[in-house]
Amino acid sequence: MNRLALAVGALVTVPLLVFLAISLRSDPRRIDSPLIGRPAPVFALPDLDGQIVSLEELRGKPVLINFWATWCQPCLVEHPVLQAGAERYRDQVHFLGVVYQDDPQAIRRFVERRGAWGPSLVDDGVKVALAYGVYGAPETFFIDRQGTIVDKVAGALDPAGLKRRLDALL
Repeated sequence: MNRLALAVGALVTVPLLVFLAISLRSDPRRIDSPLIGRPAPVFALPDLDGQIVSLEELRGKPVLINFWATWCQPCLVEHPVLQAGAERYRDQVHFLGVVYQDDPQAIRRFVERRGAWGPSLVDDGVKVALAYGVYGAPETFFIDRQGTIVDKVAGALDPAGLKRRLDALL
């Protein structure tokens, strides 16, 4: 009886341990978005001054959409990278920040203190973040001239990665 229980236990445990070992080797942030290769979900959101920015109106030029929040520590690290990128590519790429799960006054204070790299659009109700499948800040989507998502990065962008992705869009 003890040998049978041991054998059954091993038959159940060994595959579970193999599955766990394989799962631990993968980074969940590296899961490709199902939106890559598809048209970007369109939206129209207000900026901090109430002006509506529509993604559809930006076609013809690549777009970087960064989902961020003032409470997000990696967003603080990424902020100067996006500022430098927006300056370098200012005439070639639209930079949009979509701020979700945040307070407009906190966003305004953040931008006043640290500066902006593009319009900060307020996603009140998180509808746009949900449409893009965002599960955490920051997440950045790269959209080509025709409005197709070509890449996504979960986590803070580094300068070399930002340059490589934007150069590929151009």
